[in-house]
Amino acid sequence: MERRRILLVDDNPNDVELALNALQDREAEVEVAASGPEALAALRGGRLPDLILLDLKMPQMDGLAVLDQIRGGPATREIPVVMLSTSGEERDVADCYAHGATAYVVKPMDFGQFGSALKTITDFWARLNVRPRLR
Repeated sequence: MERRRILLVDDNPNDVELALNALQDREAEVEVAASGPEALAALRGGRLPDLILLDLKMPQMDGLAVLDQIRGGPATREIPVVMLSTSGEERDVADCYAHGATAYVVKPMDFGQFGSALKTITDFWARLNVRPRLR
């Protein structure tokens, strides 16, 4: 069986390090993009990810703009996109769902909770969830 691929999009190196530590035993290949443009470039080349973990608040190109591009592409529109944000603001949550987010998760501040949340997310979306292969 082919290893599942996860694209992690986050501009915060500390959050990326925490996420990579939490995901190291998930039997998945994790690719990191530090910006929206990097994420879109990663989606244009090679095998598409099975799951995208996308930070909402990023400079240059925020998560909503990246999400719009993902949902606008015929090859990428069906990929589950879980928004990760430190914001629990209702407007941010509503905006993400309006733009096509699959799920919205507020990043816990505690490493243990963050790791547990990422494991739960990836176990469901990258391992248990079954979706058609449209590639």
